[in-house]
Order: sequence, then structure tokens, then C-alpha cells
Amino acid sequence: MQFPSWVVDRVVARQGRLHPYDRLDPARTAFVVIDLQNYYTQPGYLGECAPSRATFPAVNRLADALRAAGGHVIWVQTSADGADDFWSHHHAHMLTPERSARRLRELSSSHEGFQIAPGLRPQPQDVRVVKRCYSALVPGSSNLAEVLEARGITHVLIGGTVTNVCCESTARDAMMMDYATIMVDDALSAVTPAEHEHCLNNWILFFGDVLASDEVIARLQPVQAAARATA
Repeated sequence: MQFPSWVVDRVVARQGRLHPYDRLDPARTAFVVIDLQNYYTQPGYLGECAPSRATFPAVNRLADALRAAGGHVIWVQTSADGADDFWSHHHAHMLTPERSARRLRELSSSHEGFQIAPGLRPQPQDVRVVKRCYSALVPGSSNLAEVLEARGITHVLIGGTVTNVCCESTARDAMMMDYATIMVDDALSAVTPAEHEHCLNNWILFFGDVLASDEVIARLQPVQAAARATA
């Protein structure tokens, strides 16, 4: 992603360079893939973000590379089971009755809309996490925090959809919890390019890094190998 010069200038003034992480230790890195479910990616569903389908090759490529290097891939899926109760304000006031009923139906755990979209390649060793609201890390939403802690994760890569909603919400909470957090540009999607770009401009200004999947892959280097290379 090409950032406006004023964004680059402010980031460099704040932290000394645009991209702060030269290497990523795969063993301590998790690729958190958010909401790439039928409900959010496939035609005909209420939550469809059509540009998401174009990100599938980058998501698969990065997931494959991180697994091969010894890292962690986590698939986060939203379930609307009981959301009219635990997220009652959202369903009662921020959705029309028709949209609320449709979301509850199409995003229930028993509906095909809940499933990971075709064309993606989750593997048996990957972790599955079910979340209840936008951020997977807000208390009560999911067990993602426990999953990251149990695996000794220090760096979180964020992919999925929608860039400026669930992805950004989870990423912000990760950053606030002191994880080094990277939004993966070509593994993310929003409804419009403007929303995607605005989100990532704001993200790199204040919260963390933005890299393309190939840039992330180039940085995957175990600590031991990095130490030998500089010895």
C-alpha cells in the first residue's frame, strides 16, 4: 500500500522509520484470519463484502508460509447465536428488524453462512476461535486472548474482513494488550477501497504496522537463524 507523504512523515517522525519490524519469529507469530465465512464473503448473504474474495490467494499464501516456518494460523468465525440477547442494543437499535432477523439466521452456528468460505485452505493444525461481536479480544467475545497467551505469541498478523470493522476492532485490542500488531494489506478487505485505505492510514499513524503478505513472508525468520546470519 502506498501511504500519503503526510502519513509517512508523521510515522517516521514518531518512530524513526516507517516499518518497525525487520524480522518476525514464526514461533511467536500468529496470523489471525477474521470472518472469512460464507456470510461475509459470498453473494446473497446479508453481510457480503464482495472484495473479500480477491484476498483469498494472499490469505492462503501467507497461512501456508507461516505454517511451513513453524508459526500459528488462527481462524476466527463470528456466531450470532443468542446475539439478540447478549448484543441486544446492536440488534434492537442499529439494525432494522428485518436485518436483525436475517443476521441471526444466516450467521447462526448451524447455518452454512457460519462456515469458512470455499477457496480458503484451513488445515487440521490451525486453531478455530468463535467470537460473538466485532472484536475477538473484548472480554466475553471469545477465547482468542487465552489462545495467544498459551502459544507465547508476541506478534499478531491480522487478515480477513471487514478491514475497518471486525479486523480493526480486534487489531486495536491486540495492540492495547501489548502485542506487536500488523495489518496485512492484501489479506484484508472493506466494502469500498476508500474505507480500506482510510482505516490503514489511521492504523499506521497510531497503532501498528501495515505490510503486504509478501513483505510479511520475507520477514519470517526464526530467532536462531537470524542470530547465525548476523554472527
